[in-house]
Amino acid sequence: ENNYFLYLKYCVTFYTAFFLFFHPPPAPLQNAELGKRAPRWIRDNEVTMCMKCKEPFNALTRRRHHCRACGHVVCWKCSDYKAHLEYDGNKLNKVCKDCYHVIIGCTDSEEKKKKGILEIESAEVSGNSVICSFLQYMEKSKPWQKAWCVIPKQEALVLYMYGAPQDVKALATIPLLGYAVDDTPRSADLPHSFKLTQSKSVHSFAADNEELKQKWLKVIHLAVKGETPECQNELQEN
Repeated sequence: ENNYFLYLKYCVTFYTAFFLFFHPPPAPLQNAELGKRAPRWIRDNEVTMCMKCKEPFNALTRRRHHCRACGHVVCWKCSDYKAHLEYDGNKLNKVCKDCYHVIIGCTDSEEKKKKGILEIESAEVSGNSVICSFLQYMEKSKPWQKAWCVIPKQEALVLYMYGAPQDVKALATIPLLGYAVDDTPRSADLPHSFKLTQSKSVHSFAADNEELKQKWLKVIHLAVKGETPECQNELQEN
């Protein structure tokens, strides 16, 4: 009986090796290929944790999602980005943070890569920004809080939020591409408010006055379409 199981194990091992030799798994997509051809999806049962933030999956608060650009299995926080994918007719698709930055052509410095996206100092981005100011901010049904909001020139499609103008780490970032903008005031108490929505993500903001609100909306309306103020100026000049 033991010899039978040993023989069976040998056959399975030999078949697996034989199959992989003649049918090797496709190589991971290179950066230049992201979005241009469909990736090989990593199966759900091949991973137990997010392939980006390394947090373990669970059935309630951290479920599995696939990046449509690289095929990796990631959590909802790491897949809260959208980009146009060439292989899917340039439609907006859910992608992970890393693929998002590659596809939109973000050229972060090595120092920024070491720090991580949230660890870029507020003063660093505020001094070279498209727009920055204090805004009241609320996510879903959480209480309103005051935040220093910045859209940097080098990442004009991303909104950074800090607790204060000199903070060394952002509280959160919002990749604006693909969001819907609702500039209808939430209530009489917040006449200069507006809202960004995408799937289950809802972000509400309120400015101190109508002029400031309109300045933010002008920039955000471009960013959600994948455009920047520089691109808009070039189009107007041409």
